[in-house]
Amino acid sequence: MSLRDKFAAGKFVVTSELGPPKGVDVAAMLEEGERLKSRVDALNVTDQQSAVMRLGSLAVCRLLVERGIEPIFQLTCRDRNRIALQSDLLSAYALGIENVLCLTGDHVVMGDHLDAKPVFDLDSVSLLQAAMLLQNGHDLAGKELSGVPKFFLGAVVTPGAEPLEPQIIKLEKKVKAGAQFIQTQAVYEPQKLEEFMKMVAHLHVPIMVGIVLLKSAGMARFMNRNVAGVHVPEHLIEEMDNAPNRVKKSIEIAARLIREMKDMCQGVHIMPIGWEKHVPAVLDSAGL
Repeated sequence: MSLRDKFAAGKFVVTSELGPPKGVDVAAMLEEGERLKSRVDALNVTDQQSAVMRLGSLAVCRLLVERGIEPIFQLTCRDRNRIALQSDLLSAYALGIENVLCLTGDHVVMGDHLDAKPVFDLDSVSLLQAAMLLQNGHDLAGKELSGVPKFFLGAVVTPGAEPLEPQIIKLEKKVKAGAQFIQTQAVYEPQKLEEFMKMVAHLHVPIMVGIVLLKSAGMARFMNRNVAGVHVPEHLIEEMDNAPNRVKKSIEIAARLIREMKDMCQGVHIMPIGWEKHVPAVLDSAGL
């Protein structure tokens, strides 16, 4: 079953992600992919995450397809104009990639090429609209396509944003534009997800809660200061601070959060940020 089919069948979907290397040595990354192959339904491949130059998401997605691993192609608007974005969408489909997560993208000031010129010709909503146009046989210039793609389109949302109303409005626009599944930013407060899910129930779109594995109390405090819409409660920070084994405690916290939020949503997306090898332990502990 494809990712699309699993959502349609009501399966609780589990995804994780891989970050392409800064270079062309893909051996370690593909080894992690093989390790996760039997445990997750699909693997996101990040697209120049945090505006740091890396091997392209599209190439890595194709390598996963060749290994029987279903990829989710992350596509950001920061580095491409509408011509390149549409071309990459068509290229993805031609390479056997149907799942696309449409993102606006982090600004270049967050990355390692501060002199780079940001593009942002489209944003996540207009990128979804462009993908839908391609599926209907035309590009953004109104030109007819020779052969049309069929995508399973995703988008993101931040349930912990304050105020939350702009996120709800933007999500409504994304679903109207064609988003068929949603991934959330990291959530560490189950009650916030519960409130959010009630507010978006009218959208009738599957939503996967995002979990970032906490590596340390310092990382948690950094996210609280610098990642908009993400709040790690003080009691979790104290648990990490006092833990004799940070890895075991991180796994325990992630699994606990998944168990607490599993019945509120349609799936979980685990963002290991270099700790891919610990994802199976999280899933085991969460009973998945």
